[in-house]
Amino acid sequence: VQLQASGGGLVQTGGSLRLSCAASGFPIHYFSIAWLRQAPGKEREGVSCIESGDTRTSYYEDSAKGRFTISRDDAKNTVTLEMNNLKPEDTALYYCARGRASSGYDYWGQGTLVTVSS
Repeated sequence: VQLQASGGGLVQTGGSLRLSCAASGFPIHYFSIAWLRQAPGKEREGVSCIESGDTRTSYYEDSAKGRFTISRDDAKNTVTLEMNNLKPEDTALYYCARGRASSGYDYWGQGTLVTVSS
């Protein structure tokens, strides 16, 4: 089982980035996948999660609502986090992980750095 996060970079305030989490070794259709982030000097926090199965129910941390969109492509076994109207406070190392906050995460990607300049 592996998760490979990519898509981070340097962007100005108000810009956009698309993060991808490519999974291998398991079908993402049957698992919840989450994006979490950790800013310098801060604890890791959940950003968004998409549930398993056909409902594709998604959840967002309050500051991400209306700006971020999580989606899942079962054919590509990939989860994408589209981030718009980025703010300096979004600067962090972003991780994708298998699981959900209520039950925990069992596999993690390596993280991709997002830096938003003011």
